[in-house]
Amino acid sequence: MSFRPKYLAHVNVYVRDVERSHAWYSDLLGLHTNDHRPGRAAFLTADEDQSHELALIQVGAEAPLQERGQVGLNHMAWRVESLDDLKEFYGRLKDKGVPIGSVVDHGISLGIYFRDPDGNGIEVYYELPRAQWPRQERIFAADMVGRGLFPGPWDAEVKPRQAATAAAAAGVR
Repeated sequence: MSFRPKYLAHVNVYVRDVERSHAWYSDLLGLHTNDHRPGRAAFLTADEDQSHELALIQVGAEAPLQERGQVGLNHMAWRVESLDDLKEFYGRLKDKGVPIGSVVDHGISLGIYFRDPDGNGIEVYYELPRAQWPRQERIFAADMVGRGLFPGPWDAEVKPRQAATAAAAAGVR
């Protein structure tokens, strides 16, 4: 196949109340707003050279929420530059009282999982530079995860990926 996309440019998420979600994403993640249509939509980005990475579209207060195990988006992931940035973000979640679903050691990265006000899944993660990966193929194989390369304030709650996957399948997060 000669055609291949350059990268995933944005995620479009339905929310019950765009004003609430817009404020939440702006405050918690520090996203920049490129457009806001009150009562309808907001277009936010971490990279101000992009038009948007996240579109929030209001569907109304009575819209049904996604249920665990339902087909659809599991989570969106936001990458940070350094492990120190991830530590700072972890503290921000704690300070704001945002429940953390899990902290998962993927071997080459560490992800913090939580939910937005409508229950949409979010991961904020740090990933090692590719040159530091122990290998370049099968990077999420069982022998690659849970390597303990990411010490931090989350040590008591970090899970290797397999344990987190099993817990998620059982409805625990």
